[in-house]
Amino acid sequence: MRLSLFANPVVAATVGFGGTIAVVVEAAHRLNATQAELVSWVAAICFAQAVAGLVLTVWHRIPIVIAWSTPGAALIAAVPAGTDIHAAIGAFLLSAALICLTAVIRPLTALIERIPVALGGAMLAGVLLHFILLAVASAQTATGLVLAIAAVFLIGRLLTPALAAIEALIAGVSFCIAFNLNAPLPAAFAWSSLIYVEPRLDPATLIGLGIPLFLVAMASQNLPGAAVLKTAGYTPPLTSIFGVTGLCSLITAPFGGHGVTLAAIIATMCTGPDTHPDPTKRWPSGVVFALCFALFGLFASMLIGVLTAMPPELIRAVAGLALIGSLGGALSSALVKDSDRFAAMLTFAVTASGVTFAGIGAPFWGLLAGLCVLGVDALRPSAA
Repeated sequence: MRLSLFANPVVAATVGFGGTIAVVVEAAHRLNATQAELVSWVAAICFAQAVAGLVLTVWHRIPIVIAWSTPGAALIAAVPAGTDIHAAIGAFLLSAALICLTAVIRPLTALIERIPVALGGAMLAGVLLHFILLAVASAQTATGLVLAIAAVFLIGRLLTPALAAIEALIAGVSFCIAFNLNAPLPAAFAWSSLIYVEPRLDPATLIGLGIPLFLVAMASQNLPGAAVLKTAGYTPPLTSIFGVTGLCSLITAPFGGHGVTLAAIIATMCTGPDTHPDPTKRWPSGVVFALCFALFGLFASMLIGVLTAMPPELIRAVAGLALIGSLGGALSSALVKDSDRFAAMLTFAVTASGVTFAGIGAPFWGLLAGLCVLGVDALRPSAA
């Protein structure tokens, strides 16, 4: 046993939770979720990650790292105004059910893979832009706080890139407490609790959120996560991964969980040779990672209590800064092929506009617009 089998997954779990929790909080606020519903949401996805990761890792003896869908949370935060948590839960259930179906109907996976990477990247970029702009705008109302957070983030990128978002979050919380900018902090310890939220199957939300949530989970996390496992020398057991993560997402959706998927970037901290030179002996790192999220789930009430006591500008600034890299990656994938560039930019523009038709949000219409352009382009006569 090596120390890295414990240290690497602990760092990866801390980065995964602390670096993106602000995005989940912003998504919950968009749906007007109560404090209790927010705690239940975070606890549910933490427990789903823990169970799915533990089962898959022990079953296959591979360090299979499971994460909540950060792009999915960003997508939720961009839903049309007036969308409530009950309708969103219905969309979460649809997305989870579709992931389960991909484990049973393999052609569904092939169909997802046929969606041009450029359009998926452009849709995701249009969603992420919303967060970046909110982070910039927050500097108008809390200039000192936002500049301090940005300074810590930029310095952190130079010294410890993986921890930059967490360092910015800790610095922001410390700044608020030091200058008395926060609301009262939790006065007593409380375990997290799960709250059942009655789902509502609203057709517009199912189409505008449920389907894009599924597509983003598959294209932005599951497929890249599988590539990470392949790069590390493993054969990803996709059928069982989709089945287990889909089932865990389905079970936890009524408690607020918006879905869990394969991790991509943070998974490299658990699957590479730095964890253990022998690939067959790296799987305990997946167990440690899963147990870390079980602890985060148990203490979600306290963690969320501290975050929600902070000014909203703190959450927006940290979320925006944490997603700048993802925005750059999404735009890069959107523009890589000349033949797809126009369709991708139209997808990006429609998604970023935030337009809503028939109660269906912009991400769906952006993807549809891009597919229509590609369809028209396919009719163009080829050069002789």
